[in-house]
Amino acid sequence: MAAVVDGDTLRCANIEQQNGRVRLARIAAPELREPGGEEAKQFLTDLLTGPVECEHVDASPQTAGFQQTDRYGRIVARCSVAGADLGEALIAAQHAEIWPRSRG
Repeated sequence: MAAVVDGDTLRCANIEQQNGRVRLARIAAPELREPGGEEAKQFLTDLLTGPVECEHVDASPQTAGFQQTDRYGRIVARCSVAGADLGEALIAAQHAEIWPRSRG
């Protein structure tokens, strides 16, 4: 079972650290107080039509070595529902951007 915190964060019942918060990998969605934040949260909520599957990934690909959590102590994961990647869906719907942005 998962609940949406904001456009790129879920709270998962089976995660103990950080009150169950899981950050979706490789995306950045607006904060709730920013323009588009509430819309991103609602879009992500609408995507949760079944069980959420998450794969723990490196929290910071810009830092050497596998980073277990982000700077706020959250697990970072690629999450999907029925095989559909939540982060990719948010990007496709323009509710989030790819993170980190490539330089150049």
